[in-house]
Amino acid sequence: MTSLIGDFVERVEFNSYEDFYKNFKLTYNEDYNFGFDVVDKYAEIDPDKIALIWTNDYGEEHIFTFKDMKEYSNRAANLFKRLGIKKGDRVMLTLKNRYEFWFCMVALHKIGAIPIPGTHMLKLHDIDFRIKEANVKMVVSVEEDTLLPDYEEAEKSLGIEIPKLVIETDRDGWINFNKALKNESPKFERPTGEEKTYAEEISLIYFTSGTSGLPKMVSHKHTYSLGHIPTAKYWHNVVEDGIHHTSADTGWGKAVWGNIYGQWIAGTSIFIYDYERFNGLKLLEKIIEYNVDTFCAPPTIYRFIIKENIEGYDLSNLKYVTTAGEPLPPEVSERFYKISGLRIKEGFGQTETTLSIGTFIWLDAKIASIGKPSPLFDLELLDEDHNRVEIGEEGELCFKMNDGPNPGLFKDYVNDEEKYKKQIHHGYYHCGDTAWIDEDGYVHFVGRNDDIIKSSGYRIGPYEVESAVLSHEAVSNCAITAYPDEVRGQIVKATIILQPGFEPSDELTKDIQNHVKRVTAPYKYPRMIEYVDEIPETISGKIRRVEIRENDDKN
Repeated sequence: MTSLIGDFVERVEFNSYEDFYKNFKLTYNEDYNFGFDVVDKYAEIDPDKIALIWTNDYGEEHIFTFKDMKEYSNRAANLFKRLGIKKGDRVMLTLKNRYEFWFCMVALHKIGAIPIPGTHMLKLHDIDFRIKEANVKMVVSVEEDTLLPDYEEAEKSLGIEIPKLVIETDRDGWINFNKALKNESPKFERPTGEEKTYAEEISLIYFTSGTSGLPKMVSHKHTYSLGHIPTAKYWHNVVEDGIHHTSADTGWGKAVWGNIYGQWIAGTSIFIYDYERFNGLKLLEKIIEYNVDTFCAPPTIYRFIIKENIEGYDLSNLKYVTTAGEPLPPEVSERFYKISGLRIKEGFGQTETTLSIGTFIWLDAKIASIGKPSPLFDLELLDEDHNRVEIGEEGELCFKMNDGPNPGLFKDYVNDEEKYKKQIHHGYYHCGDTAWIDEDGYVHFVGRNDDIIKSSGYRIGPYEVESAVLSHEAVSNCAITAYPDEVRGQIVKATIILQPGFEPSDELTKDIQNHVKRVTAPYKYPRMIEYVDEIPETISGKIRRVEIRENDDKN
C-alpha cells in the first residue's frame, strides 16, 4: 500500500458520515506542490505504480507509471522554461483527452506557472478573449477543426507573438511538442529562491462556462488538489491500485475533479478514453475491457448509456458510480440501477469549488438529492435578508467563510473584484443556487436563482420539470424556462427536441402536458411548448436558459 493520502489528512478512515464531517482535517506544508509532493513522491517510493491508462479509437494504448509521469513532466518543464515560461505565467491548454495534458499540468505546477485548460470547441472569439484577458504567454494544443488557424489569427489581431506547441504535428509557426520533448532532460530540480512555489499561490485558472455574460477567470491555489481528496476518496470511493474513470474533456473543470488530483493522491490510477465522437456503447465497452471499478459521468452520459442495447454486458467490474454537473433524472437513476445493480451517487460543486455537497460513501442515494455537505464547507441556506431558512424551505446555497484558507474554495476572480464582492459578502460565499434541506439533512437542488420560475405565487425549479418532460418517450432533450405572462407573472415554457420518429403536433403537446401533470405537481406543467432542432448550450454543454429567455423577450 503506497497511497499518499495519509501524508495530507489527520485521519483516513471514518465510521460514519457524521464522523467524517466532524473530524476530517487536511494537513500540508507551506510549500506544498502537487508535482513534487505527489507525482515525484510516488515515483520515489513506488516507481512502477500505474498512474494513467490511455487509449483511443485507433487501437493506440499507453500505460504510464509514476516514474514515467515524473520524467515526462520534467522534460515538459524544461521545455517550457527554455521557451521562456516562468513562475506565474499563464499557459493555455486545449488538448482534448490527449495524455500530454497530464505531462503539461504536472510540469506547469512544478514551474509554478498557471495552466488554463480550455475545450477544443473554442472558436476564434473565445480564444481571442481568453488570450487577452489572461495575458497568455504560451499555447499547447491539439490540431482540431480550425483551432490552430484560430490561434494564429488571434495572435495577429492582438499584435502579439507567443510560443505555440502542437501535439504530434509539423506546422509552420508551431513547435511539435512530442519531438521537442525528446530533446529535453528527464531531470528537473525543485525551484528555490524567488522561483519557489507556495501552497497558497495560484496554480490553476478556469474560465467559467458563461451561462450569462462573459466568462470569468476563476483561480485556484496549489491546495486545490488537496481539496479534492473528499471528492475521490469519500465520494468516488476510489481504491488503492484501482482504476477510475471520469467522463470529461480536459477543458472542463470536471476533468481535474475526477482525472488527476484526488484520485492520484488516494492511490488509484486513471483511465482515459480519447474518443473522436462520443458513443455510449463504446465507452461502456472500454470501461469493461479495462476493468474500471469506479466511474463518474454527468447525467447526460448515463442517459446515453441506458438508451443503448446493453443487455448481456458484464458490468461486474464496476463497483461504484457517481454523477454531478446537473441533477440526475429519477428515471435515469432507476434504469441504470436495473441494468447494473448500482445506485448512482450524486454530488454538487462549481468551477469555484471542489465537491461541496455529495452523497458520500456512508450515505444512501436519495432520489432528487445531491447529498450532504463536505467537511470542507460550512453550508447554510439563506433567504434574501441573509437569514437561515427552516427545514423544507427554499434558500440560497451559501458557504460560511470561516477563519483560515479553504482548499475547496477558489482564490479569486482574476481582475474582477466587483464579481468577487458580489459572490462573497456578509461572511458567506453565495453560490447563486436555490435548494432545500429535508429532515434527514439531505440537500435537494432546485435551480439557479435566475432560472427559478415565479408563476401565480408558486416558485418552480426548472430541473424537476425537465426531468418530468424527459421521461416522456417522445422527448430527446428539454430546457425549462420562464415565459412572461400578464396574468400569472410567468408561466413554464418547455423548449423540446423530439426523438427520431416523432413530429410536433397539438396532440403531442397535449400528451406531454398531461404526462407532466401525472408525474409531478400539476401546477408545474409547461403551459407553452416550443419544438426546436437544437437547444443553446455553453461550450461545456450546459443549457443557456438565459439565451432562451432573451430570445423570448425579443419576440
